[in-house]
Amino acid sequence: MLPLGAAAQRKSSSRANRGKNGTLKSITVDNLPNYDFRWFHPGMYVSISASRFTIEQSASYIQNQYVTANSISSPSLGVGFIGDARLGGPLSPFILRFSPGVNFLTRRVEFTPRNYHSPDSIVTQEVTSTVAQFPLMLKYQSDRRRNTRMYMIAGLNPILTASNRRSNPKSNQLQALNSDLTLEYGVGLDLFYPLFKLAPELRFSHGLRNLLVPHNDVFSQSLQSISTNSVTLYLNIQN
Repeated sequence: MLPLGAAAQRKSSSRANRGKNGTLKSITVDNLPNYDFRWFHPGMYVSISASRFTIEQSASYIQNQYVTANSISSPSLGVGFIGDARLGGPLSPFILRFSPGVNFLTRRVEFTPRNYHSPDSIVTQEVTSTVAQFPLMLKYQSDRRRNTRMYMIAGLNPILTASNRRSNPKSNQLQALNSDLTLEYGVGLDLFYPLFKLAPELRFSHGLRNLLVPHNDVFSQSLQSISTNSVTLYLNIQN
């Protein structure tokens, strides 16, 4: 029985691809065949995102219209760790993910005085921050197909600002709160390799808080609320 079981295992973990005349073209082997039998998987990620503020004009802006406001998308970079814990048995499709990390964000809002549309009249308000993120996500994954598997992911992400940088405080008067809470959701693809799993993931994020810090300046008074909005590409590596 032992030789028969070993032969069956070898047969299930590999597949030979042959041409029309029976010529062997390639052999596909299941990488990390026991991956799903472990309940916990650590890892790390690198992320690249396009982030901006979603702005809502104030009543003062609508009545007086001293300036026009336009939010600009800016690139950002993030790094962090991953901890995946399976919910249920080896065949359970649900994974609880905790992935704390650090993100370097820049959000810009351009203000143009009304009836002055020359490039010299545009004033850019920039909020540059280093933030710590603590997302708690629920992952729903499909059945594995050889060395690939699709998944969906969603959850909440509390964010704390570690530092704010303003290159010129006199000109950069727009300020944001030091904490946020975002709703996140996305899709990804698990790619199994002999020594690790790589998972590119596309995730969308929407801020749930108004981050505007009110001040007595034309920029803050022109806005009623600002919230975060971003699209992020994650490269997750796990073993």
